[in-house]
Amino acid sequence: MEEAAAHPYVPRDLKLPGYVPISMSMSSILAVYLGASLFVVTFVWFLLGRKKAHLDRLLMCWWAFTGLTHMVLEGYFVFSPEFFKDNTSCYLAEVWKEYSKGDSRYAGRDSAVIAVEGITAVIEGPACLLAVYAIAKGKSYSYVLQLAISLGQLYGCLVYFITAFLEGDNFATNSFYYYSYYIGANGWWVLIPLLISYRCWNKICESANGVETKMKKKIR
Repeated sequence: MEEAAAHPYVPRDLKLPGYVPISMSMSSILAVYLGASLFVVTFVWFLLGRKKAHLDRLLMCWWAFTGLTHMVLEGYFVFSPEFFKDNTSCYLAEVWKEYSKGDSRYAGRDSAVIAVEGITAVIEGPACLLAVYAIAKGKSYSYVLQLAISLGQLYGCLVYFITAFLEGDNFATNSFYYYSYYIGANGWWVLIPLLISYRCWNKICESANGVETKMKKKIR
C-alpha cells in the first residue's frame, strides 16, 4: 500500500512502481512551454506568413503550434510508457508528470488515452504541419485538410472526455488541476477546431456553389 501511495495522483491506489517525483516546478514547466510556443508563433507569423492575410497568418500559427505539440509532447507520451520513472529531469517527462495531476490516466497508461494520443501524434501532428504549408502556398486542398484535422481533434476530445466520465471522472488531484489542466488546457482543442470547422465548411460550400453556378451557365 505504501508503494501505491508514494505518488501525488488520484486515485491513491494507482500503482506506479518506481515512480520518481517531479523535479521541476509548475511555473518552470509552463515558462518553457510558453516560451517555445511563442518562438514558433513568432517564426511563423513574421517569416512563413508575412505575405498572407492576418487570418491566414493566425491559422498558420495555430497549425504550427498544435502540430508540434501533437508530435513532440504527445508523441513523447505515446512512445515513453514509463515516463513516471524518469530520474534525469527530462523536460518532456516532467510535463507529463505534472499534467497527470489533472488526469492520472496518463501516468496509469489508460488504453483510451494512449489510442487517442497515438492517432493525434502520428497522424494529426504531421497533417497540421501540412496545413501550414497548404495555407502558405494557397493549395486547393487547404480547407478540406483543415476541416478534416479539426474534426479529428474534436472527435479525439469527445473520446477523451466521454471515457473519463464513464470511468468515474476521478483522475484529478484537486479542483485546481481539474479545471486548469483537464478542462482548461483541453478546452482550446474544442473551441478553436469548432471555429475552424465552421469557416472551412462555409468556404467549401461557397466553392461548390460557385462551380455549380458556372456549370449551369455553360449548359444554358
